[in-house]
Amino acid sequence: MKVRKAVITAAGLGTRFLPATKALPKEMLPLVDKPAIQYVVEEAVASGIEHIIIVTAAGKHAIENHFDRTVELENALSQKGNEDALREVRRISELATVCYVRQKEQLGLGHAVLVAKDLVGDEPFAVFLPDDIIAAEVPAMKQMLQVHERFGCSVIAVETVPSEKTRSYGIISPRQLDDRVYQVMGLVEKPEPEVAPSNLGIVGRYVITPEIFAMLEKVRPGKLGEIQLTDGLHLLLERQEMYACRFDGVRHDTGTPLGLLKASVEFALRSPELGADFSEYLRHLKLPH
Repeated sequence: MKVRKAVITAAGLGTRFLPATKALPKEMLPLVDKPAIQYVVEEAVASGIEHIIIVTAAGKHAIENHFDRTVELENALSQKGNEDALREVRRISELATVCYVRQKEQLGLGHAVLVAKDLVGDEPFAVFLPDDIIAAEVPAMKQMLQVHERFGCSVIAVETVPSEKTRSYGIISPRQLDDRVYQVMGLVEKPEPEVAPSNLGIVGRYVITPEIFAMLEKVRPGKLGEIQLTDGLHLLLERQEMYACRFDGVRHDTGTPLGLLKASVEFALRSPELGADFSEYLRHLKLPH
């Protein structure tokens, strides 16, 4: 079955970015000239996904406004003859069919996915974590959907991580099928390097079969009352085969201030409009002693 829908989880409080995120959703922080979440929506659309479900929380109205039409702004741009900006703001509102559902309490990633159950229905769907921005010639999700079409099962995005960083990732126990595709034989959450089954860490892209919802409903909340997606995937793996795709691309973790700064520099250097001038600025930048 074709994957038509994507769930984007955007209900976090963004506490690492305070005070900037006191009134502004962290997903709306700019990565050069676009909010971070727009890159994720564009990846979904470029992968052939038609319907976007964004899981939000209180105080996230700016996300909804961004993907909606702003008639007053469009009229002002039209009157000024700013056709380039007018085309861009209209393009954003026409990217995809976008709907929203609230996660009323911060109860974990698995719970955030679960609240989208009624909007997803009984079909496979994609999940995006907007902190992970992936630059790739072929969109990372499109690469994963090709694996899903091949096997008809859930697919997890993975990347090779340094051995000393396995304790920061969910790690798969893999059976390699070809250069970038693995059957998932097991999942270990944040193992110490000496016991990690591989150095393939799970990152923020998934294609999941609808049976995950029944699994998430069975998951026992952790100490903080959270329902974790990894726990649901563990249960799903007991019933279905699961695969992993080591995507071809570069992942940027924009979930921390330093990660967002690094991504901003790299994206700015690649920008046709800004790259040359920004590179020249960096070459002559005098750092404080």
